[in-house]
Amino acid sequence: METEAAAARQAKESLELAFQMSQILDTGLDRHTLSLLMALCDRGANPEALAALVRELSSAAPPTAAAASPAPVSNGAAAPAPASASLFPSGLRRP
Repeated sequence: METEAAAARQAKESLELAFQMSQILDTGLDRHTLSLLMALCDRGANPEALAALVRELSSAAPPTAAAASPAPVSNGAAAPAPASASLFPSGLRRP
């Protein structure tokens, strides 16, 4: 039981470290997406292939409802539109 708890704690720490690195590199990946990608790597997926897939999916993402409709204007100035839509909640940014 203690080894399971230690393994879970180490996995959580690894995810937190990877998330912090992701934030520093401004990838736009949220913790959930990052954990899914890490799990795929743990199961033998090629990390470079996953990175290429994430880039392709983020560039091919359809516009969201928020990006498609103009924002309400309260002060007479239009708000800048988002640069691009993303399949990921955090809005993965293209390199």
